[in-house]
Amino acid sequence: MDFLLNILSHWDSVLAVLVVLGGLIFFHELGHFGMARLLGMGVRTFSLGFGPKLLTFRRGKTDYCLSLIPLGGYVALAGEEDDEEPRSSGESKDIDGIVFDANELFSERPAWNRLLVVLAGPVANFALALVICWVLALAQGETYRLPVVGSVLAESPAAAAGVQPGDTIVQIDAVSINTWDQVMAGVGAGNGKPLHLVLLRDGEERSLVVTPEAKTRPNLFGEMKPAWLIGISDAGKIGTTPLGVLDAISSGTIKTWDMIAFTCESFVKLFQRVVPLDNVGGPILIAQMIGQQAENGLLAVLMLAALISVNLGILNLLPIPVLDGGHIVFLTLEMILRHPVSLTARNMAARVGMALLLCLMLLATWNDLVRLFS
Repeated sequence: MDFLLNILSHWDSVLAVLVVLGGLIFFHELGHFGMARLLGMGVRTFSLGFGPKLLTFRRGKTDYCLSLIPLGGYVALAGEEDDEEPRSSGESKDIDGIVFDANELFSERPAWNRLLVVLAGPVANFALALVICWVLALAQGETYRLPVVGSVLAESPAAAAGVQPGDTIVQIDAVSINTWDQVMAGVGAGNGKPLHLVLLRDGEERSLVVTPEAKTRPNLFGEMKPAWLIGISDAGKIGTTPLGVLDAISSGTIKTWDMIAFTCESFVKLFQRVVPLDNVGGPILIAQMIGQQAENGLLAVLMLAALISVNLGILNLLPIPVLDGGHIVFLTLEMILRHPVSLTARNMAARVGMALLLCLMLLATWNDLVRLFS
């Protein structure tokens, strides 16, 4: 009962989880649906949600459904289960009392048509992330960390030179500094040579000379990398620059690309075992993150939704049978070989892929439960 009351007391977070997770998966399926219809393929069912159908109506040859479980949706294409049948038959097919012409069947279409339909799901996730980043850039402007010193390590080059917490770094070697990223770049660019810093302290400018020392520091993946450091950290203060429409589109596009690049690198580091397997998370972790961001407002939820959308798109592109990436591999081979991969090989690969996917889901769920109860 206490658990139920706790959920009800955070109903807004629960709603955010349902909307974000359900919306992202639904948008993925919407990509498949939109491309299939654009290419003239028949769609038997397009459902918002899973499980028992609560509401159904038919338009044309497609049943549009509202289902009980609101976490995503699914698309059932006409003839998608008929890959083993000859595509040259040219015969129409009766599916649940609805007759689809041969050219409407997924299995009867050229491989490149089917490839576009499969690709459309992940692409829809990337497109959604792009639009969200555009909107956020227009609403928030360009945010950046201010070059304000938060702490100074004892016995560090900065401490020896007289740098103090609260100082604002305005120049490094006569180059103007406006962001903390520029501070890090300026210190690293010197390659260990003495740096001439201009600081703003209590409204007055002060000049100091600091000599960086060679150290190692962890990157985002925990790898220790060599770096030139002076022993300071930022104060966590944020600045904002308003953006016009064109600048917001440019900024949002760059941010989306950075998300895609970072996520791809994360998967690579995971397979290289640089990132420990216990960092893998599943639906429980995602729900926790969405719930936490819901307390910070709509914009925070939208930024997280963009990142999850990118992750969902890339995850589906992994070359694992039963995922979109596995289908892409088979369809690409079909276009190269000029004939489909044998049904036996595809079925065997599907079993292996399902086993891998199940293991991944079990690992993610186990990690989620360990984090939840630890």
